Amino acid sequence: MSARGKHRRPKNSPLSRGLAAAGTGGAALVLPLAAAGVADATTLNAPTQAAHSVATAKAVPVAAPAAATATYSVKAGDSLAGIASSKNVRGGWKKLYQDNRNVIGADPALIRPGLKLTLGAPNPAKAKPAKAKPAAGRAAAPARADRSARPAAAPKAVAYPDNLDGWIRESLAVMARHGIPGTYAGIHRNIMRESSGNPLAINNWDSNAAAGIPSKGLLQVIDPTFRAYHVPGTSTDSYDPVANITAACNYAAARYGSIDNVFGAY
Repeated sequence: MSARGKHRRPKNSPLSRGLAAAGTGGAALVLPLAAAGVADATTLNAPTQAAHSVATAKAVPVAAPAAATATYSVKAGDSLAGIASSKNVRGGWKKLYQDNRNVIGADPALIRPGLKLTLGAPNPAKAKPAKAKPAAGRAAAPARADRSARPAAAPKAVAYPDNLDGWIRESLAVMARHGIPGTYAGIHRNIMRESSGNPLAINNWDSNAAAGIPSKGLLQVIDPTFRAYHVPGTSTDSYDPVANITAACNYAAARYGSIDNVFGAY
């Protein structure tokens, strides 16, 4: 009896496992699956590479230069307000006094010739960050959308110069809001008679001074009158130019109808 032949099932080669046959009627179409897998991986990595390119385009801010300070030697007849105005000190005489209080002492109106004052640093130029170039194509679209979504900037407040002209104009704006009468000419005329434009002027020799309540500031107001006619929204410091002017004009309006009607001691 002849022996029955044994047949092994042939093993598929690695190459044949990488191919698939599809079709009808005996015809076959061979698809390179391994190559398709490589193409898909390349396609999936493209957005990641594009995002990395956009992330590296961020702007690097430029550091602002260091600001320098200066000193000033007080001369006879000087006042803090005059020095701050002539040297364009940021923050005016109050900032100048604050920076030099340990040298000047408790009374800002008393400065001795020869005193060395430190002047505030000038306004530093604001450094602007370098602008990043937008990525080409679709990557630039989100940046345009972000800019269009930003709210409109609020209107800037009026900035008045830190000098006699600015103090009077700012006081007139405050007075207008509170219905206090008065004109630029009337206020200026009385200031020049009372203090010659020195906001730190003080009268230490009249009857008010003898009573312990000397007249102070641009329009020489005593503390009880300043407190009684103080205008809300202004400083509670009677030496403050705007607070001193508005309180004095408020008092003059109550007693004389307007500061414009005052032509002498009041």
